Amino acid sequence: MSAKTTGLGDDLYMTGYHIGGAIRQLTVGGGPTNQLELTDITQLAHARAGGQRTGKFALVSYLDIASPGAHTAFSPLSTSDQVVTYLRGSALGNPVACCNAKQINYNPTRANTGELTFAVDAESNGFGLEWGIQLTANPRTDTTATTGAFFDQGAGFPTSNGAQGYLHLVGFSGTSVDVTVQHATTSGGAYTTLLDFGAQTGIGSFRATAAGTVNEFLKVVTTGTFTSAVFFVAFMANLVPVVF
Repeated sequence: MSAKTTGLGDDLYMTGYHIGGAIRQLTVGGGPTNQLELTDITQLAHARAGGQRTGKFALVSYLDIASPGAHTAFSPLSTSDQVVTYLRGSALGNPVACCNAKQINYNPTRANTGELTFAVDAESNGFGLEWGIQLTANPRTDTTATTGAFFDQGAGFPTSNGAQGYLHLVGFSGTSVDVTVQHATTSGGAYTTLLDFGAQTGIGSFRATAAGTVNEFLKVVTTGTFTSAVFFVAFMANLVPVVF
């Protein structure tokens, strides 16, 4: 049986909106990395080093009147940074790509059949495209402070190169919720906070970073005063040194 997979069952978040059900097609671009020329007169060929990383999303959305989340997310054409997150499938540990981006457009196309779609491009700003893993169910709903089950990242940990994470809070009722990613060296060990997205009071998207050691076992933990928090967490452990 082939281990290859299709793109069926994928999903998309943007700035606190869960909008995969309104997306017709999607292109994720992770580069190229800008190359810095470092050739000196003693060398026999070009010498280069990696420079700034880039990334972009290009997608086509439907106008869904019954569930207008995509239109609500895209139509303001906000000049603020937008976090776009693509999920390859919806299983814990599956690949995920995130990009802190500027939305460039929201262009409608009306076909002669009457079909109406909208093109959206979002280009990286501040950070390049980042691939990682899905660290919560798609999405997870907590009705009180909750410690999630552990996730085992597998061989190759701990690593000493830090990590990044993205939080999409897509539904919230209460005073505040603080979502953290905790780690430990063993599944039943003492967990400490690795990433903290801060106390949030409404829907939105957030990025957090951590330097230093990242251990093998992870948990997503919520604290605060709330009756419902609906959210998704993406996690990227740096297996090699990363410079932003």
